[in-house]
Amino acid sequence: MWRLWLIFDPRRALVALFIFLFVLALLIHFILLSTDTFNWLDGPNARATQNVVVAVPEGT
Repeated sequence: MWRLWLIFDPRRALVALFIFLFVLALLIHFILLSTDTFNWLDGPNARATQNVVVAVPEGT
């Protein structure tokens, strides 16, 4: 294992790893914010609670 760190610079490898993980975390959070169930800013089912007017024909 120590020979692997002779090939890669540990500081560059760790910085690249942390940047990758940070971008991955942002991506996951934005994907969750775009869903209806896991959007913690607008609340659950925010789209379903909006007022919807539906015209129902008489006689049915």
